Amino acid sequence: MSAVPLGMPAFPAAARDATRNPTLRRNLRHATHTIRSRRAAAVAELDDWAELRAAGAAIKDHTLRHLDRYLEQAEAAVQAAGGHVHWAADAAEANRIVTELVHATGETEVVKVKSMATQEIGLNEALAEAGITAYETDLAELIVQLGDDRPSHILVPAIHRNRGEIRDIFAATMGEWGVPAPDGMTDEPRELAEAARLHLREKFLRAKVAVSGANFLVAETGTLVVVESEGNGRMCLTLPETLISVVGIEKVVPTWRDLEVFLQLLPRSSTAERMNPYTSTWTGTTDGDGPREFHLVLLDNGRTGVLADEVGRQTLRCIRCSACLNVCPVYERAGGHAYGSVYPGPIGAILTPQLRGTTSEIDASLPYASSLCGACYEVCPVAIDIPEVLVHLREKVTAQPGHVIERGVLAAAGWLMRDPKRYTALQRAAARTRALHPRRLPLPGWGKAWSATRDLPEVPAESFRSWWQRRETSGEKK
Repeated sequence: MSAVPLGMPAFPAAARDATRNPTLRRNLRHATHTIRSRRAAAVAELDDWAELRAAGAAIKDHTLRHLDRYLEQAEAAVQAAGGHVHWAADAAEANRIVTELVHATGETEVVKVKSMATQEIGLNEALAEAGITAYETDLAELIVQLGDDRPSHILVPAIHRNRGEIRDIFAATMGEWGVPAPDGMTDEPRELAEAARLHLREKFLRAKVAVSGANFLVAETGTLVVVESEGNGRMCLTLPETLISVVGIEKVVPTWRDLEVFLQLLPRSSTAERMNPYTSTWTGTTDGDGPREFHLVLLDNGRTGVLADEVGRQTLRCIRCSACLNVCPVYERAGGHAYGSVYPGPIGAILTPQLRGTTSEIDASLPYASSLCGACYEVCPVAIDIPEVLVHLREKVTAQPGHVIERGVLAAAGWLMRDPKRYTALQRAAARTRALHPRRLPLPGWGKAWSATRDLPEVPAESFRSWWQRRETSGEKK
């Protein structure tokens, strides 16, 4: 996976700065509360939502168990339909493949459908180094690109921006990238959308090459699927002469019948719609209809490593709906930039450390960017037990060098609790010295950050075990 953004601090430091930004917190609170309330209403319309959720999880688990077979089936189907398939082991290989494909066309610019996989590998930056300009066409991605910013949400990458900020970005920078914003433009959504439409239409009509991702890849026919709400995807997928799709290997589903399940789960969980306004599907190439040349780049970039982890592999079920972000109390206050990855929120806290590893300070901190409240699991449409994976990753982090004190504390606790006599002696000692206990642990260094916000629980004068024994001995039944 691509490296951590330059100068990005670990999650605790980044979150501390974010929570001190009242505008950011106000933008996030308004947006996440609105989306999640609408999602709840959309889900409540279906009596069989629990069954759909279970079906989605089962289909994903089955596919992951037989991923090699379905990927080979998809490759054969794409080739039979006139497409070309490329395999990319990592970000560098994927960027090289796409860059060479664009150079082969002789073009120096591409239009893009919103794609988290291309953000994950840093494709725009790689293309720029090769003299190729990539134009984002998703409205939120356009805002981020024009503002020289980074995405902060899976579904709404510019969720941290309000209308006034968007107006200022459009007015200041649209002219540098193409058609400028109209004079006198206000922050009314209709005017902002019209400015974006005029700006992007010129690029759609001029572009010869498009780059896309895909929400799903149907193995039995080699069909790719993109769901979106604006129509920009439809323009990118049909007008250019060459289409290059970069797709994570976990996006494959076996059949169209399986796809039906996810086309019910995804829109309700993401945009709170019964069906996406635009669902685009394409299979290879067709004479006289759509791109004349199609390339599929299947991206690994750490995914087979995730697949090998019995606990962590459920992360690959994710369909990028963002429901977990919208209910997460940590994300709501810290925002997406604090996660230092294209994948923010609860899903990012488990996906990023598995794709990038936990050797960097920020990646090691991500499994702790959670209160473990479980709200993310409750809303996940494919039942990813995010809290379980978070705890699993915390175990991996503490097993690394540099966590000697933590391992020592846990080992000592285990030694005490394994023996009833030792544990009883500890309880009695704690009860007898309760008047001397400090309100907070006086820990130095890294421990101070933890203890400064946590009071020690008050030790009762008598333990439950002691009370029970006394009750049984004396015959009390109260």
